[in-house]
Amino acid sequence: MLSVFDPRHTVAPPGYSRWLIPTAALAVHVCIGQVYATSVYKNSLIAHFDTSQTAIGAIFSIAIVMLGSSAAVGGRWVERNGPRRAMFVSACFWATGFLVGALGIATQQLWLLYLGYGVIGGIGLGIGYISPVSTLIKWFPDRPGLATGLAIMGFGGGALVAGPLARQLLSLYDSDYNPANPAAVASGSALVGLFVTFGIGYFVIMMFGPFNVRVPPPDWRPAGFDPARVATRSLVTRASVSASNAVRTRSFWLLWIVLFCNVTAGIGILEQASPMIQDFFRDNGSTAVSVSAAAGFVGVLSLFNMAGRFVWSTTSDLIGRKPIYLIYLGVGMVLYALLAVAGHAATAVFVLIAALIISFYGGGFATMPAYLRDLFGTFQVGAIHGRLLTAWSAAGVAGPLIVNRILDTQGKPGTLTASAYRPALFTMVGVLAIGFVANLLVRAVPDRFHEPDRGSTSPVARASVTEPVALGPQSRPPVPEHVGGQTGRLWLSWLLVAALLGYGIVQTAITAAKLFTG
Repeated sequence: MLSVFDPRHTVAPPGYSRWLIPTAALAVHVCIGQVYATSVYKNSLIAHFDTSQTAIGAIFSIAIVMLGSSAAVGGRWVERNGPRRAMFVSACFWATGFLVGALGIATQQLWLLYLGYGVIGGIGLGIGYISPVSTLIKWFPDRPGLATGLAIMGFGGGALVAGPLARQLLSLYDSDYNPANPAAVASGSALVGLFVTFGIGYFVIMMFGPFNVRVPPPDWRPAGFDPARVATRSLVTRASVSASNAVRTRSFWLLWIVLFCNVTAGIGILEQASPMIQDFFRDNGSTAVSVSAAAGFVGVLSLFNMAGRFVWSTTSDLIGRKPIYLIYLGVGMVLYALLAVAGHAATAVFVLIAALIISFYGGGFATMPAYLRDLFGTFQVGAIHGRLLTAWSAAGVAGPLIVNRILDTQGKPGTLTASAYRPALFTMVGVLAIGFVANLLVRAVPDRFHEPDRGSTSPVARASVTEPVALGPQSRPPVPEHVGGQTGRLWLSWLLVAALLGYGIVQTAITAAKLFTG
């Protein structure tokens, strides 16, 4: 039975629709994006284990560190074994992480929660995050930004789905739990039920990934696509660079700095979002922004985080990867400065500036795989992306640490005002400036790092680990992407992911409305 996950059985048949591949990626990314919704039940875990915020917050930190580590270490494995096996392994680790975590909650063994959700689930996060990247870029050489934006948009949207769903499930399993109360605490049995439900439910949904994902044949290309025309764009190569050679290039480490700076600045806002908007409009000890309205602000940021991943990444197909990062970082510096000096002028001004900042944060994640493809080719772009994600792990520690340390010097939580945030915001301007300069210094990869022309290899190896070969004059013409028998499957797949994201968007919009109504 497991032979179905062999790379030999992953090559797409003639006429396979490439538009099924984004649905596979979204099915996986919407599920693993749940990691951004852990704050929903954080207070319940603190009460259940009778421990500190730091002890429970460490679960999220472990998961993010394992995401970056497993993506870096497992990238080559993903390239060798193909996306179908990688997605299946990711689903197994992610689901097992929830089930082991549920056992830890049931037995009140916090270390099992660390092991389950943090370590095991974190491995599933890393493998799942990079599993579709290389395949999407091979299927969409004409629009790599759109393709990766679609997939990674799902990761940003995962919290939109998981947040309200977690609150509703906790209410179902614990009749005394009130999701409208930010300080509400659910029982241990409700938490166990939540983790078991997530583990089983996410595994089922993630199986749509292996079901739909395929790699293109080695000589496939979209109808009307001319590789030579794309290769004439700045920084776009038709050569191949291995993961081991990529990390020896200056461009790789410059992009590491770019991603680190963009994420450090954005995650500092996300981590502090709810208290930040309350503090900005605090006067004489009281704030004009209620707790429920602050929750609405968090919802707005989530929507812009998700939308930015698709909109800005797609825009990069038109203007190029380097220019779009100049916008993320350059305009981002202006926005942070505006937030520091004028964010307290009106709630609408604050929300608009912060939302644009977070859209750049999401866009930076989604555009990076296409940037890597431009510089290093498609040969081992998934493995290269995995190694670059260590910048995310580092930024996940640095961003909140910078903001929280600076705020600690300004006063106690609940007493801060807009002026207390200015040192932190101007520090982020400096961080973005470093990333801006690093992006300006990115250059094409020197020829000495390119892989030699690979002669004929087995069709399996070529389909699973190498880039599609451009059609020559004697090659067969492109096969139509879509045959009639796939119509039902295509509609069903897109309806599934649309239903998931639609549920999250509607629920978040309802919460976000409180920002302007009360």
